[in-house]
Amino acid sequence: MSDKTIKVDMLARVEGEGAFKVVVRDGEIVGTEFRIFEPPRFFEAFLRGRDHSEAPDITARICGICPVAYQMSSVQAMEMALGVEVSQPIKDLRRLLYCGEWIESHILHAAMLHAPDFLGYASAIDMANDGHADTVKLALDYKKIGNSIVSAVGGREIHPINVKVGGWWKAPRRKDLLVVQENLKRALDMAEAFVDFTAALPYPDKARDYHMVCIEEPNGRYPMYEGTRLISNRGIDIGVAEYNDHFEELHVKQSNALHSRSTDGGAYLTGPLARWNLAFDKLSERAKAAATRAGLGREVKNPYRSIVVRAVESLYAVEEAIRLIDAYEEFDPAALEITPRAGTGMGASEAPRGMLFHQYTLEDDGSIAKAQIVPPTAQNQPSIEEDLESFIGDVLDRPDEEIQWLCEQTIRNYDPCISCATHFLDLTIDRG
Repeated sequence: MSDKTIKVDMLARVEGEGAFKVVVRDGEIVGTEFRIFEPPRFFEAFLRGRDHSEAPDITARICGICPVAYQMSSVQAMEMALGVEVSQPIKDLRRLLYCGEWIESHILHAAMLHAPDFLGYASAIDMANDGHADTVKLALDYKKIGNSIVSAVGGREIHPINVKVGGWWKAPRRKDLLVVQENLKRALDMAEAFVDFTAALPYPDKARDYHMVCIEEPNGRYPMYEGTRLISNRGIDIGVAEYNDHFEELHVKQSNALHSRSTDGGAYLTGPLARWNLAFDKLSERAKAAATRAGLGREVKNPYRSIVVRAVESLYAVEEAIRLIDAYEEFDPAALEITPRAGTGMGASEAPRGMLFHQYTLEDDGSIAKAQIVPPTAQNQPSIEEDLESFIGDVLDRPDEEIQWLCEQTIRNYDPCISCATHFLDLTIDRG
């Protein structure tokens, strides 16, 4: 096999910048390296000294795609540190906001960023220009309805401003949410159609036995907002405060993002597949029926089918948002009074792309002494490397362009948010 080097200077259709290297000797892969080279952004550092109340809005700026996830993990961690227990109506409204983010983020990724991989297009624009215009239009309309939830509850579509430690700056009016609900009812048919679209895509026949990790909610709901516990398919069942006893972040020379591993040294997977395999029974009956129609069972280990799982989770989020608006009653006050104190708190929630953990230590005056933020993409980096090593070994005799395409598709299975992870793809295959 001749020596070759394949480079892709920038991975398209993800957020952020990164690189990947495959080392091949005598036709065998002997090493893989996933490198995030986007500059560190130092959010944990410049949170120090800021008031606890500023954390939700500051951390939301880490990502324009999943700002709600940062706010939800942040407020939970702060409320634990401050000894505050918010009411169920406040929690339900936060879950409604999260539903909006799940819809808009899942559909953006699945339709615009990932589907082109399966259909052989360079972009969603190319898809639309070659017979898939109706699907692209449906996805844009569907995503817009998710945006409308974030706007109605959070104050604006991007980087919402209504989330507050202890509750909300302002509780929305029921009549305004009922307007959103009418669009959500219309979105149910869109959601069903989108599940069918993703189910018909051609999938590589690949699977791995992942260590899967997600949050568990205390009320038996499908994991999304309230991560009081963390569970895995390999026996982890811990309170969120025990996160750092079971998971660790490591500096690796090739990346500006920390690599996360379980303390036994192993990679683990967080995100749609983990939620699906650990909490399938908590989905709605309609979502389960759509999954059955799409050919998904209660166990999914093929990461390329994560696009179908995202479509079903989006359908669930539409249903859940309709249910939450049905039950919503205006409440006052919108937030609890907060008394600053010293303390340490942890919070975890499920961003569309996986579990997001926050920990804060506060001084007596409520200012932040220390912050730890562990985003999903950082946690998934070792698993991404293992996927690439596992899945491309049988295609090394194909043209470099085909290998590159499969590598990019494999990475996009994770919906990586690389900008979130820094503390994709310049691909190098070293056949030296």
